[in-house]
Order: sequence, then C-alpha cells, then structure tokens
Amino acid sequence: MGRRFNDTGTCIPEKHFMVDLSRKLPAVVKMVEDGNYFVVNRPRQYGKTTLLYLLNQHLITRDDYFPINISFEGISSDSYKNEESFCEAFLIELKTLFKFSGTKEIQDFIETGFEVKTLPRLSLWITDLVLKIGKKTILMIDEVDKSSNNQLFLDFLAILRNKYLKYSAAA
Repeated sequence: MGRRFNDTGTCIPEKHFMVDLSRKLPAVVKMVEDGNYFVVNRPRQYGKTTLLYLLNQHLITRDDYFPINISFEGISSDSYKNEESFCEAFLIELKTLFKFSGTKEIQDFIETGFEVKTLPRLSLWITDLVLKIGKKTILMIDEVDKSSNNQLFLDFLAILRNKYLKYSAAA
C-alpha cells in the first residue's frame, strides 16, 4: 500500500504524505537538550502532533532521556469539574501509555498515583515518578486545545511550570 494523505492525527513518514519537518526537528531537539520549557502552538494541520511524535521517536533512542508523550484528546469535560477528577484523568492517560511501554516497576508506581486527589499532591507524585525513572524526563502533552480555557488546566500548567523553574534554579 502506498502513501496517502492523512488529516486525522499523527503523520508517519512511511505511510503518509506530509509537510517536511526535518528542519524543525533538530531545533526542537536542541531546545530539549538546552533544558527549555516550551509550547508548540499552531492552528490545525500544521504538524504539531507529528512533530511531537517525531521528537518522541528521537528521544526514545537515547539512553539519557525518558519521553512521556500523552494526549488530552480523550479527556472528557467531566474531568475538569474538580481536582480529583482531573488527577484521575491525567493518571489514566499515563497508565494507558505505560501499559504499552515502560517497566513493570514504573507501571506499578503509576498505580500509586490513583490515591492522589489534589494538584499539589499530583505535583509531588510527578516528582517521585521522575526520580523513579532516573533519567531526564520530558513530558509532552498533545491536544490541549479544549483545555486551554479551563482554570483547572491552567492551574495544572502552572504547577508544571513551577516544577520546571525550581529544577532550572537547582541545576
């Protein structure tokens, strides 16, 4: 089967015609290597999901990085009604990802997260997860569009940014 056009998600170079992202990927990898915190923000069909996929594929080949590439596309609007619901939805996304990748030890640790009910506790749990992983952990979250106007999601982003700032100051 030959390549085809794809407008429903991740483009895979071997399967789909796509915009050439080969010049963008090295710049994004350099931002990761430099320890930058950044957001990829473009309209639909600009290759954001594909860029995250290619970045993930690049990082998993390296021994010093542990990429976590999740999507909020499957998170329902009910998940934003309170912190407990949001924490559970976030952990379900992680559990789904680690079911297919990651060690048994990490999969077991993900289960401990379901006791988390608040964003401050989730922040602490994420720190413990990163320490358990023992590598430079890169969290990539795709499809946050529907979340961006939600205060609970903005609070979550603030926690992640605060973690980044604390890590940067300590490094």
